[in-house]
Amino acid sequence: MTAERKSTRDPNRCPSHPGAVFRDIVLGESKIKKSEFALALDISRYRLRTILNERRPVTAELAVRFGYVLGNGPDLWLNMQLAHDLWHAERKIDLSKLKPLPKHDLAA
Repeated sequence: MTAERKSTRDPNRCPSHPGAVFRDIVLGESKIKKSEFALALDISRYRLRTILNERRPVTAELAVRFGYVLGNGPDLWLNMQLAHDLWHAERKIDLSKLKPLPKHDLAA
């Protein structure tokens, strides 16, 4: 039996955009230039810059590229983007306008 792990992250703080993580940690700790990363990823420098500036999401395609080039797999990058997007969606959508279906209506 595994123990449930509790997050120490403040739920009111937005999860980091994967572009910010890439910019601050990967590029920040590397001597490789952005243009070299763009070339390795086979994307334009402009596209990489929009991701690093958090103006564009990391798509599944980009996650595969990041994961392969960095050797850490796509799941890490997609999960970061999902957490970031979900945090924003949960604050944007007005749930008071929605009506949950009764549980018995959902049974197959």
